[in-house]
Amino acid sequence: MRKKQAKKRPLLPDPKFNDQLVTRFVNMMMWDGKKSVAFKVFYDAIAIVDEKNTDEEKSALELWKEALSNVMPHVEVRSRRVGGATFQIPMQIRPDRKISTAMKWLISYSRKRNEKSMAQKLAAEILAAAKEEGAAVKKRVDTHKMAEANKAFSHFRF
Repeated sequence: MRKKQAKKRPLLPDPKFNDQLVTRFVNMMMWDGKKSVAFKVFYDAIAIVDEKNTDEEKSALELWKEALSNVMPHVEVRSRRVGGATFQIPMQIRPDRKISTAMKWLISYSRKRNEKSMAQKLAAEILAAAKEEGAAVKKRVDTHKMAEANKAFSHFRF
């Protein structure tokens, strides 16, 4: 590489839960630099999850983390050209990429839901993902199936 790799900037933990993962999630959810709006949406969604939560020993934040881990993919397919043909090669994913992919999927499939507000959409997707159902979990399953189907090409890994 010509340039050196950019160093990771430390994230400040969020004010309510004191968790860096929450800040990272809110940063991904944020539109037009409106962080306070994104925080409000997230906290409202967590409050809705807390209301609808039937499992008493788990808090809403633990439920959100469980949903995130249920959406997290472990393998993905990468395109690679070998002798004029393009192959989909299954590869392991770096831990930080796993988290960011899971967050992206959770947010994008929340936005596609048809509840009234973004907080309700996000809460519904979190509850669905915690039960291992919903569109974001389906995306992870499809990604794993794709990797399994292309396992024969894994020897092209570089």
